[in-house]
Amino acid sequence: MATKDLAPLEVSHADDPRVVKEAGSEDYSLHIVPQSWRSSRGSLGMAWYGMCSSMFWVVLAGTVALAVGTVDTLIGMALSVAAYGAINFALTRRAAASGTTVALFSRSLFGYVGAALATLVFGLTAIYYVVFEASVVAIVLQDWVGGLSLNLWYLVVIAYSIPLVFGGVQVWLDRFNGVLLPFYWIGLVVAIVWAVAEFGYSGEWLTYEPAEVTVSGPGWWYAFTIYMGVWVMMMYTWDYARFSRRADERFHGIVTFGPVFYAITLFLNGLIGIFVAHTIPTDGPLTEISAVLGIVATMGLFGVVLIWISQTRINTGNLYLASSNLQSFGARVLKLHLPRWAWAIVAGGIAYLLMLTDVFSFITDALLYQGVLVVGWVGVAMTHLLSARVRTLSPDDEFRPGRVPLVNPGGLAAWLGSALVGVLMLVFGGSTGDTWAPPVTLAVAIALYLIAIRVGRPGWYRLSRPGDPRDEVDDAWATRIRCGRCDRAYAAIEMDRDPEHGHRAICAACASESPSFYRRARQEARQPAPTTTKETA
Repeated sequence: MATKDLAPLEVSHADDPRVVKEAGSEDYSLHIVPQSWRSSRGSLGMAWYGMCSSMFWVVLAGTVALAVGTVDTLIGMALSVAAYGAINFALTRRAAASGTTVALFSRSLFGYVGAALATLVFGLTAIYYVVFEASVVAIVLQDWVGGLSLNLWYLVVIAYSIPLVFGGVQVWLDRFNGVLLPFYWIGLVVAIVWAVAEFGYSGEWLTYEPAEVTVSGPGWWYAFTIYMGVWVMMMYTWDYARFSRRADERFHGIVTFGPVFYAITLFLNGLIGIFVAHTIPTDGPLTEISAVLGIVATMGLFGVVLIWISQTRINTGNLYLASSNLQSFGARVLKLHLPRWAWAIVAGGIAYLLMLTDVFSFITDALLYQGVLVVGWVGVAMTHLLSARVRTLSPDDEFRPGRVPLVNPGGLAAWLGSALVGVLMLVFGGSTGDTWAPPVTLAVAIALYLIAIRVGRPGWYRLSRPGDPRDEVDDAWATRIRCGRCDRAYAAIEMDRDPEHGHRAICAACASESPSFYRRARQEARQPAPTTTKETA
């Protein structure tokens, strides 16, 4: 196939107005985020910092401290801040450089089909956290307001939460979470002062040790591995960090998504949680529910408002990411072209149905198993990024549907193999398995992917096809190419040639939604490559 056989590209150097309008709600969820749609430091920071204001972080530290003691918990939290900060620094830089979602990036790790599993795991995990956080609000409202059954309060909370994520990160979520952020911190300070005024202060919470430690391994290690169970935050980071401006990579890697954020989220919230666990009485063992009910019983309406702010802020992030990943899964696997707001409704509906079950009897176990899947993903992703300079394969990660294989056997084997080890440890390992499953999963994932890199072939990572639009323009980021299917123009970095329709240009989203495109692309990959020239139109 010669250059003259390729359909001419319709190029421009300005954003398509229709694409910009859609981005206000879609946030390029099925596309690369172009440089023109990147957020300012303040906008992205306000949207992301909604993740720090969950009672989950407060209660988690209090629960761990009751199990292993305050000092070991503080050590585990400090180690977690270091680990979260370092990993997310690297992920932030790569997400900002590529503009990809977790769904798109995972194609370079696991292939076209394997990446769909990563998207599904991410989406379902986000939905489970929606269930947690929304349930807390509903229980508080029923306890304080009453008048409705708990199931109806569940419905009320889900119903008002869904519209909050119809807008995108820099159109709505940044403003909403930015306005509520100071009220969250003011509320926590007031809660601490209120608790001291009502129950008094004792410094014993800083030196508390349980009469008997029943966990496996050192207490500080147990605390660290408990926080590994929430490494889904690495996936969360990637899907937000893709909106970073290249000039702000270092700032976001340190402040917005890195060690500064986790010092606040894990350590500061954790200190408050340990203090609350030893100061405010709860009805029964400390849980997220008993803790918030204890706060409400102590502070009354002010406590209700604090809980609503904290849970609603973080649930905007949970529901936003659930909707965007379900949208990606639906487009790739189900071939459904639905806007993100429709998937937000679907995600909210799934969350509500889970809330109608005896969700707290199984959701913790579900999150444990999904936790090892996520840790395995992190292990493969970090090994992939850090080994880029020594890999014989190109460090430029391919994600376009017509240029990645169905399955990357090395990446998928490393991920699923490590996750299987972790699951078996959870099933048969008892308390030892609970403590050691996450770090063992991580180690196995790293080892297997290093082996995969050593023995891997270029065909595991990309399909070699002729007529790459990237090679036909001077700047693949600055140039826009009009898609021959949807008639919208996107950055050339994500565009491909459509062998099914005269080799016209096709965007990443249209390529994902076409049942026959990938089959034709694979056939073309077996043909000789043509020579191409720069497009001058």
